[in-house]
Amino acid sequence: MPAVTPYESLPNRFRRAVREGKTQIGCWASLASPIATELLGTVGFDWMLLDAEHAPNDVLTLIPQLMALKDSGSAPVVRPPANDSVVIKRFLDSGFSNFLVPFVDSADDAGRAVASTRYPPQGVRGVSVGHRGNRYGTVPDYFAIANDNVCVIPQIESRKAVENIDNILAVDGIDAVFIGPSDLAASYGQLGNASHPDVQQAIAHVFERAQAAGKSSGILAPVQADAERYLSMGARVVAVCADLGLLKGAAQAAQKHFMQKQAGEA
Repeated sequence: MPAVTPYESLPNRFRRAVREGKTQIGCWASLASPIATELLGTVGFDWMLLDAEHAPNDVLTLIPQLMALKDSGSAPVVRPPANDSVVIKRFLDSGFSNFLVPFVDSADDAGRAVASTRYPPQGVRGVSVGHRGNRYGTVPDYFAIANDNVCVIPQIESRKAVENIDNILAVDGIDAVFIGPSDLAASYGQLGNASHPDVQQAIAHVFERAQAAGKSSGILAPVQADAERYLSMGARVVAVCADLGLLKGAAQAAQKHFMQKQAGEA
């Protein structure tokens, strides 16, 4: 494997790459396991999503995973359980600087997400002087540089969000937008069917509006053909696999192979 450059939260190289429109290939981590996250970090993804919305993660399980990624080239991105300033503050203090914020339906929602990540007067982030995010008070001029080193990416997961996409993209501090295809499909009355033409049209619309606004867009696409299609449509921040799916798929393939072999020998 090629050598990797250890990820450092300051300056935020992931945010710069997103804002420059560079393709960023990522992996979803939901197992809440620092060992699994560390293993995936050795693979060389551009970013790793540590999920605290649909996975059993909290601050005390996320910090070991941040530690597990510190010598990898994968930028840690966290998805908080909600667009909540208190939760986001705790994740910032824990050492996260990249946020995928769920269910952002409007410009007001987007503005609230950005404000939660910024110190006053630009935002409402609470102040602590010795947290893990500023290396326990050892980062020079942390308060002067912190606001410019946080990446905020709202998730577009509803019909309302699609209708408001231009207003969301126009919010100062929004670095990109990211589609949650499962919830988006449900919002269009197509639960479990993100391939429905209405959902695909909405996805294409979000990609187009983001490109028109000069911002990156992304999506979760663990099926390879879907990921390749979305990349060809202009998506730039794409999660192409998930730890749960990789583990389940490999286990099922092994089980199927040997059970069929055993049946054939019977």
